[in-house]
Parts: sequence; C-alpha cells; structure tokens
Amino acid sequence: MIRNRAALAASPAHEVALDCIEAAVDAAAPEAATRSAVTRDGETLTIGETTYDLEDYADVVVGGGGKAAGGVTRALESILGDSLSGGHVVIKQAVDTATVRSSVGDHPLPSDRNVEATTDILDTVDNADEDTLVLFVLTGGASALLSAPAGDLTLEDLQTTTDRLLSGGVPIGEINAVRKHLSDLKGGQVARRAAPATLAGLLISDVVGNDLSTIGSGPSVPDETTYADALGVFDKYALTPPPAVRDHLEAGREGRISETPFPDDPAFDLVRNHLIGDNATALDAARAVAQDTGYEPLVLTSRLRGEAREVAKPLVAIAEEATATGTPVEPPAVLLAGGETTVTVTGDEGQGGPNQEFVLSGTLDHDGDAVIAAVDTDGEDGSSYVAGAIADAAVIDDREGARDALLANDAGSYLSKVGATIETGPTGTNVNDVVVIVVPDSSE
Repeated sequence: MIRNRAALAASPAHEVALDCIEAAVDAAAPEAATRSAVTRDGETLTIGETTYDLEDYADVVVGGGGKAAGGVTRALESILGDSLSGGHVVIKQAVDTATVRSSVGDHPLPSDRNVEATTDILDTVDNADEDTLVLFVLTGGASALLSAPAGDLTLEDLQTTTDRLLSGGVPIGEINAVRKHLSDLKGGQVARRAAPATLAGLLISDVVGNDLSTIGSGPSVPDETTYADALGVFDKYALTPPPAVRDHLEAGREGRISETPFPDDPAFDLVRNHLIGDNATALDAARAVAQDTGYEPLVLTSRLRGEAREVAKPLVAIAEEATATGTPVEPPAVLLAGGETTVTVTGDEGQGGPNQEFVLSGTLDHDGDAVIAAVDTDGEDGSSYVAGAIADAAVIDDREGARDALLANDAGSYLSKVGATIETGPTGTNVNDVVVIVVPDSSE
C-alpha cells in the first residue's frame, strides 16, 4: 500500500507506525465494511439490524456517490446478484461494476461530469415507486461528487463557493450546511424525491462524530440546518459568496424557497440510514497491530478537529509526558487519534495538506524521540499520491527552513525534500485522518 515504505522505515518505531497506518486503511476498505454490515439469507436482506424482504420489491436499485462508493457497490452486486435491477453511482477513481453504472467525477471541486452523472442518479430516484427498494450509498467525497445546482445557480457558482470555503479553513460540517442549501439533492432531498419508495442509506463516515446529516451533506437524512445557518457560515469566517449564491440563500431565508426537509417530514417514513464504517474502525485495527507488536496502544480520540499545526502540539506533549512519567501510558507505546483537521491557507504556492502540516508542526515542537505519522485514509493529503507524512525530530535538519515552510503552508515541499512523505495514491476509502505517534522505550 505504501509505495515508498522501504525508504521510510528508518527504525523499529517507524516500522510500527507504518504497520499501524496500513492496518487502519485496510480496515476501512469499503468492501470489507459492506460485507460486515450487509448479509443475505434467501430473500431476506439484512442491513445492520434492519431486514428487507426482497420479494416485496419489483426493483432494487443502487444510487449515490463518494470515494468509497465503488467498493460498496461492488460488494452489493456480489451480495444481491440477480436481485439487483441497476442504478448509478459517481466515484473519484474508476472501478469495474457489473449491474450498476459507475461514472468518474471530480473532487474536491464539482464539475460538469459530476452534474451529468448526478442528473441520471436523480432520474433513477425520481422513477422509484412503492415497489422499489433504493440502496443509497454515501461515503467521503459525496458532497462534491454528487452535484445538482439548485434553482438558477450554475456549476461555476458551486465551484467558487466550495473553493472559498475550503481555502478559508471552514470545518466540513459548516461547509456542508452551505452545500445542502445550494443543491437539489442534499439535506434530505433524495429522501423526499424517492418517496414513496423504501430507501436504505449505506454510509461510510468521513465526518468527526459521525453526524449522519453531514456525511455527503445528508441526501437521505433529515436536515436541521437552514438557509439562515448557511448565510451565517460566510459571516462567521469573513468570506464572500458569489452574488448568485447570496441571492439564493437570502431567498431561502425569506421563505421564497422551500427549506430542506426537517426530521418530522413524512418523506422519511420509509427511510433507514445505516452507518457501516467510520474512523473508529480504522483506529481499532491500528490498535490491534500496535498491541501485537508489543507496544501499549492508547486511542486518544476519534474526534480531532481544528487547525492542523495547532492540534499537533498537545498530542506531542502527551508523548513527551509518557516518556517522562509513564503517564497516561508506559512506553513503548503507540498513541492513536483520528478526526479531520483543517488548514487556513495563507501561503501562495505551498504544497501539502493538513496531515503534512500536522507532522511538520509536531516534529518542530517535539523534544524527544517519538515518531510522528499522520495520513488521510483516502490517500490524498493535498496531493493525488501523498497521503501524509512520518518523521521524528532528527529529520528536521534545518529548523528555520522548516518553520518558514510551515508558515507558508508549504509543509509538503519540506517533508518531500527530507524524504518524509507517505506515498499511497488514492486508496478507495475515506474515514478521515489517522494519527500514529510511536513512543519508544529508552532501549530503542
């Protein structure tokens, strides 16, 4: 999985960190997550704790999108066989599907081909009736890949808005609050359009805390945010939306456009959403590997959030405390954390994403011999092939240059120069970021 692993394995502690990362990403593979949550016994389909009698439906169709949607769809095709009628998913990397059409789209900015694929998916949903079971797949990346501009909005309006929100360091939950109100499918609107069909949502979470309404901007989930909330995001972060976007949101706030459906909407009477994978799945696998290797694992949190360079510092401090006092865990140990940090871009031409900023900031701040690694489980941390980085304090041979790179949002360039970037390419899954800090004992 890690293409340049041999070059990164500088010590036993580095090896352990890399083992944990690979285990975490493997555990989050969409095929594995789907097969553990979805089973079939004769004509009974079980998803989580809910059963569906396939004899009750004339058609079973799959729709949805996301970076891991292709893997989920392939597993569903295998489980359902001839009972599956068809459908359409939009994905980021091409996969071979048999019955369900799969289209490659663009991420993180929506594109014409995203809109074209989404239009066809919505046609499938609109044509569903009371004899249809709709399996709607949502994974990380769906908010961009599933694009259906609302009203008179254009694709360019969505692209510009998304770019400004991402560059402004806005957390994903608030980005999605905006997206829901600029779309014809997000924020529960797929559920509204599918009625009176039965809809089962299959969700792999890339959202801190697993708020189902935020995953993929919640097409099948009730929405408790409003047009006023969406406008408030721009005010909170001092960002300016395109004029057409502001006009649309203001029209919604004033009641001239219908709100997205709230939890009491009858559209959700035949809707059940099922979480089939998340960041905790990845952390549990990493913890097991650390323990098997003879290190004491400690999962600190699966809810990391905030500015990457700042979030790194308290985690590094915990590693230093463990070395000094054996608290909260006795070395040799592995500290694990997950979530999604952000970067507020101030540099002009910098390279690298939040995980690379986390590692560079952490190593600069660290006074010890811990190995610090962080990756985005989708394999893309500000680059199509770099997932993150791994380093210890010894890697930083030019502290002034490293600090300058961090301040310029150019952590990727510096870490690449010193041979510390982790290269995987797209992994086909996305359950947020995984941080591994290996605290060796004094003999290592």
